[in-house]
Amino acid sequence: MREARGTRQVAEDALAWVCAHRAQFALGEDALAADGQVNRSWKPLGELAQVCATVSRHTAPPDPLHTCATDLMAFAWQQTDGGELFVRLQRLEPFATYPLEVYAAMAAAGLRHPGYEAATATVARTRGWRLTEQEPTRRLGVLNAETRSGIRESDAMPQALRRTWLAGLPEPWTFEESSGYSLTHVVFHLTDWGRAGPDGVPPDLADYLTDWLPPWLDTCLDAGMWDLGCELLAVAASLPLLPELAVLQDAWARIAAVQHPSGAVPERGSGADHDSGPDFFTHYHPTLMAAFAATLTTGRLDDAARADTHQRPGGQGVLG
Repeated sequence: MREARGTRQVAEDALAWVCAHRAQFALGEDALAADGQVNRSWKPLGELAQVCATVSRHTAPPDPLHTCATDLMAFAWQQTDGGELFVRLQRLEPFATYPLEVYAAMAAAGLRHPGYEAATATVARTRGWRLTEQEPTRRLGVLNAETRSGIRESDAMPQALRRTWLAGLPEPWTFEESSGYSLTHVVFHLTDWGRAGPDGVPPDLADYLTDWLPPWLDTCLDAGMWDLGCELLAVAASLPLLPELAVLQDAWARIAAVQHPSGAVPERGSGADHDSGPDFFTHYHPTLMAAFAATLTTGRLDDAARADTHQRPGGQGVLG
């Protein structure tokens, strides 16, 4: 399919830029420092692992995207000294959740450290851990991380979900940037970042998003909000019913138009910085999200094409 190939190209170019800049995802000497900048060290590394876990899950081993994603995941795991840094972080900040959230992304790809899991499970059994006050979306993320890491199974997801902006089915005109990021992450946690499939989204939320995500996406892209636009496209690819093909074609054409020749995608604006080259910290996240959303979209379009072929009279396949 021509549209699927175009989306696939966005993913290939985006992940190529990430591979070329992998050194900038490396943890520095301040990774364990009390005053270290988590948002410029552990956060980028965790987001790299999160996206690569999904890309590798949705691609086959001979696929260059799969090879690149698994290589990047191995790099990310190496940065944690095979999980040893998580153990040290847990001792320094036993009630911090970000180490578990980063670890969970790597555990999703089969990279495990039993010692860290045992130590964190002990802390997770305390009232202090369970009763820490968190925003509902963040709470969903922590609960999902606990499950992914084998720390503990919880029945608290539905309760946490119902406290989110999205679960309230708010008036569509109240959508804004902050609520947009909130709703995308709710869907990411419900679908385990695209690994569990669209069945994780409750029917009422899926119906609501089917109606309103296309105009929200169009609004964000009109405003040059490429990072949020890519996240919304990842949500679109995680719903039981995909948006109309014309909506996806238009959205991906606009993303492709602002993608730098190197593969980087800007957070917002025109992205016209070809002379100086893309700045890492303003481009790495939207570029990861472009690779993430494009991989999910390509997979769904390919699945739809195969289903259409199988349903045609005289077609060959599982129904042929």
